[in-house]
Amino acid sequence: MEDIFVPLIAITSIFIGLPWLIMHYVTKWKQAPGSMTTEDEALLDELHLLAKRLEDRVNTVERIVAADNPDFRPGLADYRSAPDYRLEDRIQGRN
Repeated sequence: MEDIFVPLIAITSIFIGLPWLIMHYVTKWKQAPGSMTTEDEALLDELHLLAKRLEDRVNTVERIVAADNPDFRPGLADYRSAPDYRLEDRIQGRN
């Protein structure tokens, strides 16, 4: 009897108990008040695309200005490609 009882409990807990536990907490996480809705995700994606487009525009304007003025220093939009650029110096007024 014991030879059948232990494997039966193990198989039942693996195939019924574990999926039920996982599905229970997945639905709890989806119902959480701080979770993002699909509208929030769509808005976030739209804002990300807008930020990328604006960054591209600023980079283009800075390239045009840099071509016309050799003393021009790139601003915040070009911080990744300027290794000697320090944001802290810029904020404190130390160009």
